[in-house]
Amino acid sequence: MENTRRSFLKKVSAAGLGAAGLAMAGNAGAETSIPSEPQKKKTAGKDDGKLRFGFIGTGSRCQEHINNVLAIPGNKIVAICDIQQASIDRALKHISQFNVPAPKVYKGGEREFENMLNNEEFDCVIIASPWEWHVPMSVAAMKAGVPYVGVEVSAANTVEECWDLVNVSEATGSQLNILENVCYRRDCMAALNMVRQGLFGEMLHATCGYEHDLRDVKFNDGEHYNYQPGGDLRMGPTAYSEAQWRTNHSVHRNGDVYPTHGIGPVAHCLDINRGNRFVSLSAMATQSRGLHKFIVDNGGENHPLAKVRFNLGDIVTSMIKCANGQTVIVTHDTNSPRPYSLGFRIQGTEGLWMNDGDHVYVQGKSKPHRWDDSEEWFKQYDHQLWARHAAEASEAGHGGMDYVMMYDFIQAIRNKQPAPMDCYDAAAWSAISGLSEMSIARGGALVDFPDFTRGKWINFQPKFAL
Repeated sequence: MENTRRSFLKKVSAAGLGAAGLAMAGNAGAETSIPSEPQKKKTAGKDDGKLRFGFIGTGSRCQEHINNVLAIPGNKIVAICDIQQASIDRALKHISQFNVPAPKVYKGGEREFENMLNNEEFDCVIIASPWEWHVPMSVAAMKAGVPYVGVEVSAANTVEECWDLVNVSEATGSQLNILENVCYRRDCMAALNMVRQGLFGEMLHATCGYEHDLRDVKFNDGEHYNYQPGGDLRMGPTAYSEAQWRTNHSVHRNGDVYPTHGIGPVAHCLDINRGNRFVSLSAMATQSRGLHKFIVDNGGENHPLAKVRFNLGDIVTSMIKCANGQTVIVTHDTNSPRPYSLGFRIQGTEGLWMNDGDHVYVQGKSKPHRWDDSEEWFKQYDHQLWARHAAEASEAGHGGMDYVMMYDFIQAIRNKQPAPMDCYDAAAWSAISGLSEMSIARGGALVDFPDFTRGKWINFQPKFAL
C-alpha cells in the first residue's frame, strides 16, 4: 500500500490529469444550423487515386487509426490538426515510420480544425478528440462537404447532439460513421453470425456495458490543477492521457457516459434501426464513492483532490425496451476495483452466449444444462471479415478489431457505399448517455427513446456484418 500511495502522490501531487488527443477546455455545443443546400461533394482519389484522410485530434487513439489507414493500400494522410505541439510531434514521428510524405499540420486555436476543413480536400476525416468536441467537429466536417466522417465513441453526449448528427448528415448527404471498434471484436462478430443464422432462435434479451476500472486513467500524470466547488476540474497541459478532459464528466454528470462499446454489438444482434428500435429507457445510479475513496486511500484525506465532489454514480444501470419486445440492460462501472468486462449476454428462445466465462448454450446441440466453451462455436461461425483478414489484423490494436473496423469503413468509402455504422446508429447508441441522465435525475422515471430514423427503421434492412 505504501508503494502504491507514493506512486499516486507522485502522479497527482500537483493534480494528475493529462491529455490523450485534442485536449480542449470547456464544453462546446454543436452549431445546429443546417445549410439550405447540401454542399457539393468532393471527388475521391484526386491525382494518384488514393483516398485522402484528415485527422482531428492526434493522441494515442489517432495513432492507432493512422496505423490502420496506412497499412491498407490506397490511402494517404493529407492533414492533421491538434492544439498541442507534443501530440502533433508524436503523430508526425509515427507517420514518418511509414516512409510517406508528411501531412500538412494545422495547430493553434480551438477552431483551427475549421481552417483545415475549409482549406483541404478530403475523402474522409477521422475525429479522435475529447467527447465534447465530437459533434461540433463532425458537424463542421459534414458541412464542409467531406463525404465520409468517422467519429470516435461516444459520438454525442446529449440527445440534442444526437439529433444534430442525424439532421446534418441527412441535409448534406455526408456519411457519418461511428468508430465503434467492439462491433468488430472477433467473438462479437461470430456471435452476430450465430444470431443471423438462427442458432439462438428469436431474440429475447441482452446485457452489456462498460465495466472497466478507470481510476488510474482518471488520475494520472500532470503538473497543475485548479478546482472550485461546482466548477470544472482543470488540469495541467503536460500529460499524455485522457484525464485532462475525461474526469470532468465524472465531476458534473450522472448517467451512462460511455455506452457504445456495449450497446453497439447488442444493437446489431437486435436489428436496431433496421426492423427494430429502442422505444424507452429507465436508469438508476448508485451513490458516488469510488473516485473519492481512491484519492483518499492513495493520497490521504488532505490531498487537494479529496475536495472534488464527483457526481457520477459508481454503477449506472439502464434498462431499455425494444419495439419488437426485447429488453436490454446496460451497465456503466468505471470507478470501482474490478477486472475488465463488457458483460455481453445475447439470449434467444433457443440459446444464448455469455462472454463472461466464454459460455454458449444451444438447445438441442449442447448437453442439457451444461455450458459449451464458446471458442468451439466461434471457430465454426467465424465471420468472413475475420476469416479473410486475421493475419493483417493480428498486429493491430485491441486484438485486431481496430484493423477490421477500419478495413470495412475504407471499403465503404472506396465503393461509395453507406457507412457501416451510420448517423442513426451513432445517435441511437449515444443517446443512452443523455436519456440515462434524464431518467436518473427524475428518480429512474421511464423516458421515451427518440426515433432518429423518423420511421424509416421499419423498412431499413440489416446491413452490418452480413
